[in-house]
Amino acid sequence: MIDTKLLYKGLLLLSTAGLLAACGNGDDGDAGDTGTDTDSTEEVDSAEDTNGETAEGETSNEDEPEKPEMLTMWVNQEEQQLDAYEEITERFTEEYGIDVQITPYEMLEQLDGMSLDGPAGQGPDLFFQPHDRMGDIYLQGVAAELELTDDQLSRLGEYNEEAVQSFSYEGIQFGIPAVVETYALFVNNELVPEAPETMEELVEIAADLTGDGQYGFMMNAGDLYFTYPFITADGGYIFGQDADGVYDPTDIGLNSPETVSAVEGIQSWFDDGLMPPGTDLEVANSLFMDGQLGMIVNGPWAIPDYRDSIGDNLQVVELPTQNGEQLNSFSGNKGWLVNYYTENEYWATELALFITNEESSTTYFEVAGELPAHTAVEIDDEFMDPIFAQTQHAHPMPNIPEMSQVWEPLGDALQFVQQGDDVQEVLDEAVQDIEANISMMGQ
Repeated sequence: MIDTKLLYKGLLLLSTAGLLAACGNGDDGDAGDTGTDTDSTEEVDSAEDTNGETAEGETSNEDEPEKPEMLTMWVNQEEQQLDAYEEITERFTEEYGIDVQITPYEMLEQLDGMSLDGPAGQGPDLFFQPHDRMGDIYLQGVAAELELTDDQLSRLGEYNEEAVQSFSYEGIQFGIPAVVETYALFVNNELVPEAPETMEELVEIAADLTGDGQYGFMMNAGDLYFTYPFITADGGYIFGQDADGVYDPTDIGLNSPETVSAVEGIQSWFDDGLMPPGTDLEVANSLFMDGQLGMIVNGPWAIPDYRDSIGDNLQVVELPTQNGEQLNSFSGNKGWLVNYYTENEYWATELALFITNEESSTTYFEVAGELPAHTAVEIDDEFMDPIFAQTQHAHPMPNIPEMSQVWEPLGDALQFVQQGDDVQEVLDEAVQDIEANISMMGQ
């Protein structure tokens, strides 16, 4: 696993230039704390005389860039998300005296909009994107390289490290993560009274339950997204990474000895009759909701249907351990990027950090229902809390364009594995296809 703490060392180097142009206010990261108390009235008065006072009564740091009257942001066109950010940005305006204009804009259409509006000076200060688009964002040059102050870096250190790294590209930090999405193990306690803690226990329970139309464990074992934890459990990987987390698309580890061993373990589920070949999420969902399946791997989107179908018997837990290590799920992250063409880079970055801080992320989860990238948030929900815990063990999907060439060949390989084909041969062929597809990119 990558030592993502190196990211922060790299970011500290990046921040040096930014400190010369736009240093932070040196507070403890709480925008609402002026650093005074009731016993320091004379000091407060002196500070106000020195630094001036905003119309809202907030003291300003003379080293900060001048505040703009307004910042603008494109928010994904979902009612709950819009409601959440309306509430959150009102607090930002109260705190900093800067108005925030929100424009509803479909997330997956924003990049096309930025490529047109950004250079024309009509783009927003902040836009919202999934992390796996970072390659295209980088190539189009629409996001600013963040020049983070020491104070901003300190606050960013409270976020999920993997999520932060997912918004870096070529070793450069471009975004502030807001949302982390992954999956976990769903359990029907009527069939499985005690959830397994290890994969060995899971397989034993599954074997005991399977028979006469009933199954112990199922998942979409033909999809790399869901099988990633098991493929990488023995040290397998998709693309190699250097110490800074930069991906090397020429180093493909999907046919390494470690990956082959792990995929042979997946094949054993089918060889031993724990699930029939061709099992997909639709089949597994149906069996789970009908009470004929004990355990399934799925994401938070499934909670409403599962809760309605099996009621109080539903339990959600983190993925089991294997070889004493927590299984690492795949994650898809979403976050905020600063427009390359904005004249308000410092304050746009401040806005991005404010709307994703602990308080704002708590509001966002309560209103929009998405799990935050900020690790200090407490999730008071018996189903979502285990998934939030799993996000601490989640690896972001690689954010380089070459990843698009992996899904189909690996998916095909996993289907052949279910049919009993030789794992090494199947994975060798998949990697050959991936390498050929990558070599054709850009031609």
